[in-house]
Amino acid sequence: MKCQRILTYLRVFGTTMFGLSLLVGISTAYIMGYQFFTTAGNHLSFGLYGAILVVHLIIQSIFALLEHRNMRRSLETPIKLNKSLALCIAAYQEDPNYLRKCLVSVKRLTYPGIKVIMVIDGNSDDDFYMMEIFKEVMGWDKSATYVWRSNFHSRGPEETDESYAESLQQISKVVLSNKCLCIMQKWGGKREVMYTAFKALGRSVDYVQVCDSDTMLDPASSVEMVKVSYKTMNILFIHILNKYESWISFLSSVRYWMAFNIERACQSYFGCVQCISGPLGMYRNSLLHEFLEDWYNQTFMGSHCSFGDDRHLTNRVLSLGYATKYTARSKCLTETPVTYLRWLNQQTRWSKSYFREWLYNSMWFHKHHLWMTYEAVITGFFPFFLIATAIKLFYQGRLWNILLFLLIVQAVALIKSSFASCLRGNIVMVFMSFYSVLYMSSLLPAKMFAIATINKSGWGTSGRKTVVVNFIGLIPISVWFTILFIGIIYTVILQTKKPFPESEKIILVIGAVVYASYWVMLLTLYTVLINKCGKRKKETHYDMVLDV
Repeated sequence: MKCQRILTYLRVFGTTMFGLSLLVGISTAYIMGYQFFTTAGNHLSFGLYGAILVVHLIIQSIFALLEHRNMRRSLETPIKLNKSLALCIAAYQEDPNYLRKCLVSVKRLTYPGIKVIMVIDGNSDDDFYMMEIFKEVMGWDKSATYVWRSNFHSRGPEETDESYAESLQQISKVVLSNKCLCIMQKWGGKREVMYTAFKALGRSVDYVQVCDSDTMLDPASSVEMVKVSYKTMNILFIHILNKYESWISFLSSVRYWMAFNIERACQSYFGCVQCISGPLGMYRNSLLHEFLEDWYNQTFMGSHCSFGDDRHLTNRVLSLGYATKYTARSKCLTETPVTYLRWLNQQTRWSKSYFREWLYNSMWFHKHHLWMTYEAVITGFFPFFLIATAIKLFYQGRLWNILLFLLIVQAVALIKSSFASCLRGNIVMVFMSFYSVLYMSSLLPAKMFAIATINKSGWGTSGRKTVVVNFIGLIPISVWFTILFIGIIYTVILQTKKPFPESEKIILVIGAVVYASYWVMLLTLYTVLINKCGKRKKETHYDMVLDV
């Protein structure tokens, strides 16, 4: 026992020193600005900090490829489907069409004897349509329903101690005695809904699969996830989005493909996937009940946490030292925001939970591979370096520096998207380079705003039937654009006060032509290819959800 404690202390010390050394090293390389080479006139240069980022992308891609190779090797892994499984669906003001598609896909799951529980967050008259859809799709004679005036942590109106105690017993009884069940309960947020399903199930099943009410599951998704759990004693997930509803949803789809199949595939190689997404994830039930109460009662800066449920659930698993895995063979389609404002609110909310959970996650670095520490430092601090670089170049008083920044952003994005196109075997991933503009213009300031308001949880979530009218997320965007615009004005004023060297003019013209040509070509390809695909999608009715 004493030796084990000493070993733990050494691991904590080692990972802490590794993380600090990495951060100090990257910061030093950035601040010193050491350059390997610089062209005449300082038009181009390649420094130590840039080399670090390039090496990171290469290493990440290599390990992602290795993980995909491991997935292919386990393609025909034989397993016995004798473990009990419960699927828990969280629903809140869902679009009826999405909910119906979700439930139809649930009926097609091939895992034998699966138990289905849908918990609706709300029990008002406006929420009953979801229960009606559940009974209609799952079968009036095969599904049970229960309307609960309360939830596990809040009593309903006119609920007495005796009636509340009876309802707690009844909710567990109805969950355990039915294979297909829909529960309506008092509003309490997604975490409350998930807690109800987990708590009522108890330890009656081996695995718990989670799913959002806007998600369409592939028939084999449950089987494929159980395969990974059999082999590695861990947790896994996949999340693939539908795309052609708007430019926002399309860019989100290519970004998500990249995030899962490269970034999280790399994490999976080391057994430290840092977020099991809500649309499709699976947990060992025995693990869930080791931290269920702590997960629900999570607080941050004195306030109860109302978002980031899935990420914290993942972190609780990691805190116990267990591995988390990803498999590309378990597939689903899920709704993504189609309007800019809803997307912005979503990303701000996710950024809040990311930075909050980053702090929590750092306490368990010593229980996992060093890659977890390494990637946390790289991804956690990268936005700050990027903002500093942008402001620095926009205020150096040289137009070429601004243009060079724009060119480099697109060049890096194009290289990453080209690699993704090769890995996926689909040229559509080239449009991932579009996302870099969305990242620089919107997501970057949203991340800073998320940090500034990290303890505020009163906005950012709404049902899909609700029109988003919260414009507070536009504040950091406006501030960011103002900062950059002032930098451009400042640079133009300085440049007009001194004559341009002829070589500078030529470089500016060439750079501007290259940048403009790049966008003309990409926008033309987008208009022709994506609009054509989107039209074909609207004309076709899909019964399967394998198009990813």
